[in-house]
Amino acid sequence: MNLEFNRNEDEYKLLLHKYKRKHDIAMLGGGEKALAKHREKGKMTARERVAALVDPGSPLTEVGLLAGDGMYEEYGGCPSAGVVVVLGYVSKRLCVIVANDATVKAGAWFPITGKKNLRAQEIAMENKIPIIYLVDSAGVFLPMQDEIFPDKEHFGRIFRNNALMSSMGIVQIAAVMGSCVAGGAYLPIMSDEALIVDKTGSIFLAGSYLVKAAIGEDIDNETLGGATTHCEISGVTDYKMPDDKTCLETIRKLVDKIGQPDQAGFDRVKPQLPKKDMNEIFGLFPAGNAGQYNVVDIIERLVDDSDFTQYKEGHGQSIVCGYGRIDGWAVGIVANQRKVVKTKKGEMQFGGVIYSDSADKATRFIANCNQKKIPLVFLQDVTGFMVGSRSEHGGIIKDGAKMVNAVANSVVPKFTIITGNSFGAGNYAMCGKAYDPRLIYAWPTARMAVMGGEQAAKVLLQIQVSSAKAKGEVITPEKEAELLKEITDRYTHQTYPEYAAARLWVDGIIDPLETRKVISMGIEAANHAPITRAFNMGVLQV
Repeated sequence: MNLEFNRNEDEYKLLLHKYKRKHDIAMLGGGEKALAKHREKGKMTARERVAALVDPGSPLTEVGLLAGDGMYEEYGGCPSAGVVVVLGYVSKRLCVIVANDATVKAGAWFPITGKKNLRAQEIAMENKIPIIYLVDSAGVFLPMQDEIFPDKEHFGRIFRNNALMSSMGIVQIAAVMGSCVAGGAYLPIMSDEALIVDKTGSIFLAGSYLVKAAIGEDIDNETLGGATTHCEISGVTDYKMPDDKTCLETIRKLVDKIGQPDQAGFDRVKPQLPKKDMNEIFGLFPAGNAGQYNVVDIIERLVDDSDFTQYKEGHGQSIVCGYGRIDGWAVGIVANQRKVVKTKKGEMQFGGVIYSDSADKATRFIANCNQKKIPLVFLQDVTGFMVGSRSEHGGIIKDGAKMVNAVANSVVPKFTIITGNSFGAGNYAMCGKAYDPRLIYAWPTARMAVMGGEQAAKVLLQIQVSSAKAKGEVITPEKEAELLKEITDRYTHQTYPEYAAARLWVDGIIDPLETRKVISMGIEAANHAPITRAFNMGVLQV
């Protein structure tokens, strides 16, 4: 291996170590002291509950591990948004699991908590797979109630989704393993079946203190809304459980009895590992996110047997399209190209730019995959569409719009991995979050923004300097350099994948070696939802 390969590998592994540390911290929730205090109540932690619920040794895909990272610091933070969400196997059935983390502000709902819970429900609804709620929450975080309570995508949307999933026949099971108060009390009761743990689980619209203040009644919380009350008097819950362990075992028994779902019919054969060493991705991919590489080299280390059939290989070479298999599943791959290639017009350095011919090629390939019922995988490393008079006169906007149209109207499931840059309209054309990928994950090398940091900083600097001059202020070269650095640092920070993961613009940051697992579990989930409409791109400017 050459010097560049070794340097890339070293830099990439340092990046991986950085994000592993962030993941480890997020997985501690409220911290060691809060975890110990939680266990003293005879309760398992959120992650212990998930681990006990899923099949031993089965793969897991976590959604939103870094949600809330660096946010709400004035309130002490909200690690992992105060809730654990995973895609995992329960009694051999793929399910979405949502577990409130009561070590983070008693499991209270911050705005990002609501967004993460809605994302979990979205995954269950899109893929028609069961969802299990492990409830242990104090309800809405009151200091931020105006950002979580009244709007369309706020707290109330959870219960609206409960109702829709019930009508869609999507199984919902809720286990009340701690507090379940106020509006949150509707979630388990709007599920198909509800379990409650004796002495630790409780459900009520208003706790004993509020009841005393509102109507003057003296009553303790257990009598008001404990397991005995709701299993023997109100009939609100269906199963009274002596402890967390028994509760989770009972959920496994309930899931075990669910009938087999209809399937979409995506093709799968016996899985094979890539023939080429997957670990070589670290050396092949420029960890500094600058420089050349051949995306086909990356694809051949992700697909089964390293077997990849390119579509229109010699045409529109700034996007690579083709067919392969990932963990046995047939997939169509659309990937940005960064290398220098030779064309009839001479050498061209693509750098992740989308040209008209590439957009046209990708549009046709996406249509083919929809016709043949093949799931789509997008590998994003895109700086945007080509600009300049030649591109504008050639209709780049029209060709880009056709590609965006094809992505938006696709009926086969889409999965997006942001490997490098994700800038401007390229994010949209390559199936960014706004275009409903079933799952979207970033590699540590990902960068997301409307444009690159250097260009954006210069534009923002020009605006700031012009504004200052209009007010009669003098900007010295030294002050201008200081402003440029300040703007660049702030903007660049916002492009990092942890910034995106904190806000759930992506479902998480993964080791490239996890890519095959994430896509495979995603397609398996999607296979539970038969395609019910035809692919139609509507009106196009041809």
